Amino acid sequence: MARTIWDSSVGKKTVMAVSGLIMLLYLVVHMIGNLKIFFGAGEFDHYAHWLRTVGEPFMHYEWTLWLVRVVLVLAVVAHATSAYQLSRRDIKARPNKYAHRRARASYATRTMRWGGIILGLFIVWHILDLTTGTVHSGGFQEGHPYQNVVDTFSTWYGNVVYIVAMLALGLHVRHGFWSAAQTLGAGSRTRDRVLRATANALALLLTAGFISVPVAVMTGVVS
Repeated sequence: MARTIWDSSVGKKTVMAVSGLIMLLYLVVHMIGNLKIFFGAGEFDHYAHWLRTVGEPFMHYEWTLWLVRVVLVLAVVAHATSAYQLSRRDIKARPNKYAHRRARASYATRTMRWGGIILGLFIVWHILDLTTGTVHSGGFQEGHPYQNVVDTFSTWYGNVVYIVAMLALGLHVRHGFWSAAQTLGAGSRTRDRVLRATANALALLLTAGFISVPVAVMTGVVS
């Protein structure tokens, strides 16, 4: 049954919707955590340490954090795989381009594929920069996330990469949330306006929240 569901387009869209909502929930929590940087190095570093001790003593050090990471990796893989396979099916079903673009297709809808690619590349860069420190500028300091963040956004390329990715994220969330609601059966004529407003609000909130950090470093509010 699981294989039958996965092989169907409806099943793949459902996987995309559920995995997308899991990632959206994480993004909201992650953004709130990021905003703690405005309360100073002590507050931000303490929060980062707390993430590694959640669930103790029942959970060992970093076990909860790794559990969240595993769930996120599975969600990303499931989301990307479903998107790729659905895209290939669309191309096979319509190998030739439409003579005219659909007038009602929004900019976010038309750029979902490229937005997903940008976000995928950004996730890799973000991990190598602020988690492993592999590509970090200024000397990565384990256990000092505040200083690491300031170092990253003290470079022009760090700001460009992050801000471009967050703009792509906003467009992705704006269309993805509404699309997920339709796939999961939450959409209707009466709720359509509310869902679109919610999607727009979430996209704006996440984009503004994430971008506020590099802007704060650039302007000296966070230093």
